Amino acid sequence: MADTTPHPPWFNPEMPRREDCVLAALLDSRAAQEPDKPMIVFEDGAAWTAAETLEHTRRAAAAMSALGVVAGDRVLAWLPNGPSMLRAWFASNYLGATLVPINTAYRGKLLAHVITLAGARLLIGDAELLPRLAEIETGALTTVIRCGNGADITVGSLHILDEGVLTNSDSSSIAPWPAQPWDSMMIIYTSGTTGPSKGVINTYLQQHTVGQVCFGYLGQDDRMLVNLPLFHVGGTTAIMGALARGSSVAVYDRFSTARFWEQIRESGATAISGLLGTMVSFLDKNPPSDVDADNPLKRVVLSPVTRQSFRLAERYGFDYFSGFNMTEVSVPLVSDLNTQVQSSCGRPRSGIECRLVDSNDIPVPDGQIGELVIRSDLPWVITPGYFGMPEATARAWRNGWFHTGDLMTRDAEGNYFFVDREKDAIRRRGENISSIEVEAEVSEFPAVSEVAAYAVPSEHGEDEVMVAVAPAEGAHLEPKELIEYLQPRMTKFMLPRYVRVLAALPRTPTNKVQKHELRNEGITADTWDREAADT
Repeated sequence: MADTTPHPPWFNPEMPRREDCVLAALLDSRAAQEPDKPMIVFEDGAAWTAAETLEHTRRAAAAMSALGVVAGDRVLAWLPNGPSMLRAWFASNYLGATLVPINTAYRGKLLAHVITLAGARLLIGDAELLPRLAEIETGALTTVIRCGNGADITVGSLHILDEGVLTNSDSSSIAPWPAQPWDSMMIIYTSGTTGPSKGVINTYLQQHTVGQVCFGYLGQDDRMLVNLPLFHVGGTTAIMGALARGSSVAVYDRFSTARFWEQIRESGATAISGLLGTMVSFLDKNPPSDVDADNPLKRVVLSPVTRQSFRLAERYGFDYFSGFNMTEVSVPLVSDLNTQVQSSCGRPRSGIECRLVDSNDIPVPDGQIGELVIRSDLPWVITPGYFGMPEATARAWRNGWFHTGDLMTRDAEGNYFFVDREKDAIRRRGENISSIEVEAEVSEFPAVSEVAAYAVPSEHGEDEVMVAVAPAEGAHLEPKELIEYLQPRMTKFMLPRYVRVLAALPRTPTNKVQKHELRNEGITADTWDREAADT
């Protein structure tokens, strides 16, 4: 008889009620049921109860309504994590509008691309960022609400208001728009590490599903630390997951290696929005302390699963699980709790069907590399498309499956293993090489703080393997010593030929290494060549 246990066991793959997944309904419900319970705490110690959260939302919604925002509109939010960002997000959705959060690093052509494509009339932005608007075309924008401290500015004919308009408006006549699970909640832009940023339409049901797959185990006494930016799906879905479970949220501006455990302890966080990529490596190389295990953290979502993950979980005393997600989907792969299968993304979760296919969408056998394509039992839990980019939407959704652009393998037990982004794959002398596997080995070298592996052209055709590395604090990193460390640990064809030592790797605000920058720079004058050194 087939096993019908949900995977993961705390996730219900059935269609939720509107009241459980639409943000405005969640805010109304929490305020009615537990008005005085702290719902959101901030880095500076300020806190909002459930009733106060709703009142902040309604006041901001009333102000935005007076400025002409209606259901179906798009509202731009260009803000760091904090109260201003939550007001902009919650109020937009309360009115039935779609929030378009903008990466705080954007400027120039990329910023203009997001603003003009959105077609929004209103932008709510941080005062320190707003001067960048003077450098670009601002499309349909007519009004900007200025949040935080900064010099007064003039940008063309834009009408600029202070944040007080959002906090002091009369909310008595405002009512929530009756949004449905399939309505658009956000348009989140991809990081653009391999090409132009695309605006990914996220429905309420999609964000809710990610939140419940990753955080459905939370209880009413749990607290979620969100230190991923709220222009990133990792930040927004953590908040949605906590709200739906009746948990509270601690919102911090950003991830900090030095202050991470201090933030966990001072906030009382039992869960976090995620440890992604090199965050684990950074924390693993923190000096050990007698109080490491003295912390409230219970469970962590992390990716990928490495030897560093095992050490970190044992050292700090938390449970963990891993998986696979991207802005467009809803965690189609999830591992078992405390999995020991290194590098595994897990197995397909309940309600999702996965395949690995070749370039013609023909399934490949276990053990061979293929692109992950997915489809869902429920509608609206995978993005309906890319905003304003119908050709990109059609390419992603061809043949009835959503194409992730990620290359993976599957073993006989059904575990999926990430190999690379299709555009980041390395092929050397007839062998396919995973940059992730190269990075996992290099990061074990004690003198390495962070690493990126990528392809550079070979004079013999195909690719050569190059790594850019940054030294750990106080360490001296010699390329020759790194290669000597790797030689007995790596298959020969995977061994990097080129090593480039940098003070720090270029990153997006979500801690993704911008490999396209490194790849475009190629073999630079400061690059060490193993073959030239005859090592």
